[in-house]
Amino acid sequence: MQKILISGASVAGPVLAYWLRRHGFEPTVVERAPGPRKTGGHAVDLFRPAMDIVEKMGVLAQIQARETGTEHLTVLRDGAKRPVEVDAKRVMQVLSRRHCEIMRDELAEVLIGASSGEVEYVYGDSIASLRQDEAGVDVTFERGAPRRFDLVVGADGLHSNVRRLVFGDERQFSRPIGAYLAVASIPNYLGLSDRTILVSGVDRIAGVYSARHMDDARALFLFRSARELEYHHRDVARQKQLLTEAFAGLGWEAPRLLAEAQRAQVFYFDTITQLRMDTWTRGRVTLAGDAGYSPGAAVGGSTSLAIVGAYVLAGELAAAGGDHVKGFRNCEETLREYVMNSHSLALTVAKRLIPGSPLGLWLFAQSAWLFNRVPTSWLRALARLSRSSVQMHDAIVLKDYAEVGRPAAAASAAHA
Repeated sequence: MQKILISGASVAGPVLAYWLRRHGFEPTVVERAPGPRKTGGHAVDLFRPAMDIVEKMGVLAQIQARETGTEHLTVLRDGAKRPVEVDAKRVMQVLSRRHCEIMRDELAEVLIGASSGEVEYVYGDSIASLRQDEAGVDVTFERGAPRRFDLVVGADGLHSNVRRLVFGDERQFSRPIGAYLAVASIPNYLGLSDRTILVSGVDRIAGVYSARHMDDARALFLFRSARELEYHHRDVARQKQLLTEAFAGLGWEAPRLLAEAQRAQVFYFDTITQLRMDTWTRGRVTLAGDAGYSPGAAVGGSTSLAIVGAYVLAGELAAAGGDHVKGFRNCEETLREYVMNSHSLALTVAKRLIPGSPLGLWLFAQSAWLFNRVPTSWLRALARLSRSSVQMHDAIVLKDYAEVGRPAAAASAAHA
């Protein structure tokens, strides 16, 4: 039975661990955080292929029970007198035949629970070094004792530790799209439960939302900068300073949202970055999710892409009978077009969501107004014809790997 170490217990890591175990492998997940995150995170979208996968995992009902419940979207153009109301559910029906919005940390909790008791999770530790040879990978940890594995997978996000150790500096592969994202956990002082409210200005958009089962809310900020901002991804004080500067003077509730973000204990800030790599594999080490092919947070469907990528990686390893060279290669071939389309879609979404001129801002508001007045069937037809391929998540056809795991497990056991 092949032993596979997975770094990261957010989305791709737990999904990969679940399917590897089902296919007869022995996965171990190491996570830097001291335990599963309980802060709620920010809202993420699952589209049709990801929904199909979580249904196969037997956790669909748990995920649907934790839906945010967002039904209404209010869009205010900075300086305009009247807001535009949009049916949020209708938007998602156009994008995908099957959809769910859920808080990211709650999703991770469900995904981890799917393999609870069957997969080893090691919290409060991280990989310190990796040394490969023809037969396996020797791994040292920051805290735990050294161990040896057959394969290692980096599922540890945009600033992947595994990628840095094996492939080198992140700057080789990161392609910032010129936009930044910030999310802060704040009091739900507007009493929101099923509504997201956005105020949009040139090169910036701020908003606030909650979920039907949450006591607090999330302040959301997206903006562009003409220059690359200088900060470290762990320097929260600097990040909050940059955020305040970027949104100075924006109307509606933006000043209050900024003030709450300054006080927030749970705060996320980063450039919206795509990962462009010729290969996600080096020897016995490979990458999954944002660590290898991030399309950009909030604009490219990265959560669905991570779930699909993990499912395909586990399935192709099993289909290859545990031959990692073949399995890794087939995984990349299967996912490459989906990843490229996700990258293209993210660039289009970012451009439209954060208009760069007063005209673009006006057109954004008018598009939102028009959306509610066009039949859903027309919108779906337009989406299918769109050059931006807004329905590209639904376009991928997933293989059924249900029967390939047992032969792989048997072959591994025979060679043990």
